Amino acid sequence: MNRFWLPGISVIPLAGATSTLAQAIAIGLCAVVLIGLHQALLIPLRHWLAGPWRLLASLLLLAALASSLQLGLEAWALPLALALGHYPALLCIQCLMADQLWPDGLGWRRLGVFLGGLLMLCVLLGACRQGLAAGVGVHLASLAPGGLMLLGGLLALYNRLRPGPAPSRRQGSL
Repeated sequence: MNRFWLPGISVIPLAGATSTLAQAIAIGLCAVVLIGLHQALLIPLRHWLAGPWRLLASLLLLAALASSLQLGLEAWALPLALALGHYPALLCIQCLMADQLWPDGLGWRRLGVFLGGLLMLCVLLGACRQGLAAGVGVHLASLAPGGLMLLGGLLALYNRLRPGPAPSRRQGSL
């Protein structure tokens, strides 16, 4: 199984739950908390477990953390939890992505950069979608397909502004 399909699936919470700036900040903070706690709690298990047992322990830990996050949102911020729907539970895919792409642990510096970039992407996507939907009047921007198109446009803009060609280690081969 190719492990690089995970980043493509992990944009689902970003595209679906960032229709306003408040929702974008909430889902971004939920992602930061969930991924940070998952990586912190997985540190002692990495030394004892390997292979499928570590994946099973990671999935059980993710199920407990995502359930606790969803219940906490429903208990303390019910309108926000209703607006976000089931997207906080889908953040488990991003946790699996971080765990599978860097199986030996991210390192705290790389984890911080990854989480900061994820939070910045959520806020940027939410602000653009809210600005397009409310300010300009493009109703498609407030829907999930509009979020996917806007996310693709932001990633294309990033690739265009990034200096120089990608190094050969980042380019795939068929």
